[in-house]
Amino acid sequence: MNMVFFVGNLEGLHYCFSHDGRYWDLNWNVPGEHDNFDVIYGDTYNVIQENANIVEVSFLRRYSTNHGSRMVPLNIDKRFALLRDNSGFYTYAIYERPSGWPDFNLNQTRIVFKLRKDKFCYMAMADTKQRFMPSPEDLMPNRCERLAYPEANLLRSPKNPEFTGEVDDKYQYSCDNRENRVHGWISMHSMIGFWIITASDEFKNGGILKQNLTSHAGPTCLSVFHSAHYAGEPLCAQFRNGETWTKVFGPIYVYLNSCLKNSSYSYLWDDAKRQMVSELNSWPYSWPSSPDYAKSYERSSVSGRLLVTDRYLSQATTCGSYAFLGLAMPGELGSWQTESKGYQFWTQADKNGVFTIRSVRTGEYNLYGWVPGILGDYQLQSIISISPGVMVNLGDLIFEPPRQGSTIWEIGVPDRTAAGFFVPEPNPRYVNRLFCNHLERFRHYGLWERYTEMYPSTDLIYTVGSSDWRKDWFFAHLCRIQQDGTLQPTTWQIRFDMDEVSSHGMYKLRLALAASSNAAVQIRFNDPDLYRPHFDTMQTGKDNAIARHGIHGLFHLFNIDVPSQLLRKGGNVLYLTQRKATSIFTGVMYDYIRLEAPPQ
Repeated sequence: MNMVFFVGNLEGLHYCFSHDGRYWDLNWNVPGEHDNFDVIYGDTYNVIQENANIVEVSFLRRYSTNHGSRMVPLNIDKRFALLRDNSGFYTYAIYERPSGWPDFNLNQTRIVFKLRKDKFCYMAMADTKQRFMPSPEDLMPNRCERLAYPEANLLRSPKNPEFTGEVDDKYQYSCDNRENRVHGWISMHSMIGFWIITASDEFKNGGILKQNLTSHAGPTCLSVFHSAHYAGEPLCAQFRNGETWTKVFGPIYVYLNSCLKNSSYSYLWDDAKRQMVSELNSWPYSWPSSPDYAKSYERSSVSGRLLVTDRYLSQATTCGSYAFLGLAMPGELGSWQTESKGYQFWTQADKNGVFTIRSVRTGEYNLYGWVPGILGDYQLQSIISISPGVMVNLGDLIFEPPRQGSTIWEIGVPDRTAAGFFVPEPNPRYVNRLFCNHLERFRHYGLWERYTEMYPSTDLIYTVGSSDWRKDWFFAHLCRIQQDGTLQPTTWQIRFDMDEVSSHGMYKLRLALAASSNAAVQIRFNDPDLYRPHFDTMQTGKDNAIARHGIHGLFHLFNIDVPSQLLRKGGNVLYLTQRKATSIFTGVMYDYIRLEAPPQ
């Protein structure tokens, strides 16, 4: 392959962008008022550094009370940098809120690139997720049918007939922050690639499992720094009582490459991945001039080994194999997933539970984590204070997962998603061909309707010992759609036998939710008509994971006491009623369910 240098003085970018095709923006609101959309334009321009190797420029917009409540109370300094011999440019921004400024909520901020629709038609975000994309004209009313969710469109008369009958929805191309390292577009016309490379997600809110948009028909390429997608209001940062706040978003790298016209487009994708590795190895960057961006000598590392103690699984302490460990602002157990003001630093341990979290900024943190296959959240109770240039070794750490007694039965594997459960084939009317025969089959539109089709009059019944949760447990607990279009709550059953019931102590039900969208689950044992349930989660969650084709949202764990008199020797039935029937998208995704015996 003959890769060529494409960008030197950014003249090549004129080829890429449509008119006004790149901008920073944000969504914010004054508490109690409507959301505001704001495109951030600088009112002061400065060359921050300029020499033979780099040019860094600043576009600063200062907050002014002359704008009243129409201007977000932040100073925003957007930076762009060109480095010598680099085929692209970097961009980052410093958001600053001095003491005493007005209250507001920060709901979203991102950078948007709208590429030329006559040039860019092929999108790539992973080895297994890349395709030719519909054109923006295909999303016009005369060419498509708007579906139940506003962003979803059924293509009726697309310009390219090959797209006829497909569903286009930008949320189908979302992914977790930890998976979003490089994505972009290719122009087949001139064999040019446009890529966003994100070397670190330390500045993104919600941690490594937070999901964000990447690219979609437009052609549009996004770098989302802060959003409430797949989580809802808990991730909208609230600033009150004049608190001070400064945060650096980025840098990200916008990389352009090209190859000979008779080459395969895979060359451009492979080269973009190589550049991604180079950027990962270069983080933290040494060139940003802002004192708010911490350089490598100002950062530190935290290491240790996570061990698991669960005597009902093993008499010996076991390794926290492949645990995810992260540093985030001090808070409660699991609070990292709704934390939006600070920075987060994550890593994955090896099979022995050994981990090192690198490039940590100065500050105070809690250590959080979880172990795939082990229920519950880990948190080190003591605060970890990080000063510049140190290596903190925490030694052996013990995680005692929630456990009362031995397992009577369990459904699923605790991994914070519903991916292991049964995901049906899509309705042929609503396919996206990219996800046919794909591991992410849950990305198809309309899967919520498949439950009613599979269970038109009766609900799911799962029998412990004979049912297989991989085949018999539907991935989402949804409403039933009646013939007249009204919605009906649904009740699932878990049937199980008990050889004996202890009269001493309390049984425990662990109910882990991978997602919840305005849903409420009631639990009853052996009496489905009992007026007052034995437990009610109450309405919880606004993550929209069902409508937006996700397989998880925010993780919730309910630890429910079960008095022995609710159970009986022989056959038992646990009834799970999703009682909210307000929308076809209302429902929960279960992660894992376990019934435990009383402690021994």
